[in-house]
Amino acid sequence: MGRLVPAVTRALDILELFLEGDGTLSAPEITRKAQLPRTTVHELVTTLAARSYLVPVPGQSGRYRLGVRTYQLGSRYAEQLDLAAEGQQVAREVAETCDETVHVAILEDLDVIYIAKVDSVHAVRMVSAAGRRLPAHCTSVGKMLLAALPADELDTRIEEAGELAAMTHDSITDPEALRSALATVRERGIAVEHRESNPDVSCVAAPVRDGTGRVVAALSISVPVIRWNEEREAELAELAAKGASDLSVRLGYRGGVR
Repeated sequence: MGRLVPAVTRALDILELFLEGDGTLSAPEITRKAQLPRTTVHELVTTLAARSYLVPVPGQSGRYRLGVRTYQLGSRYAEQLDLAAEGQQVAREVAETCDETVHVAILEDLDVIYIAKVDSVHAVRMVSAAGRRLPAHCTSVGKMLLAALPADELDTRIEEAGELAAMTHDSITDPEALRSALATVRERGIAVEHRESNPDVSCVAAPVRDGTGRVVAALSISVPVIRWNEEREAELAELAAKGASDLSVRLGYRGGVR
């Protein structure tokens, strides 16, 4: 484990002071409560205010309160908790229907992170874990999430990623081939992956939307190739779409159920 950074620790100590009392503090009060030098407090408060973690209290000169960035972070944290909890419940319901492994994942940069997972009951099944991170372009959930990005944001992420790593011989490594695959995903509303992240597994995924209609996650069903065929793909695509729609409704989406 790396060492703690003193400046960051002090800044967080200051922010946590605002959890007490009426939520407003002056620089002298912060200095006293945090037991820090006045100059240090001035520099840290100035920095936090510049980044909108603290804002001046209107009509109260020299006093501060928590800013919008702390609200945004808290809201995102709550959103992730709700998504993970609801995702786990829906994943369980989908897995009970199809007896296959079900995941819910979110996008971070050009990777996906699995936030919910329910295993198949079959002896032969995909082995994975919640919290695992994989290259988005190699997975059905990742393709679904990448396809939902605005074109300029997608281009930026691909350019910043540099080389698209291969996980198997079937992984997409060419940016133009990826863009073409994502166009197909947008057209179908479903993403499919054949042996691109695991040579023995195929997957199908559908988009999960929040109350604003934004795609915030994807739900996938993963199947060993020995149990995969065109008919099974169609069945699982429909089931994944229903599961993703159910989860979307739980998150407040009212755009209609597929």
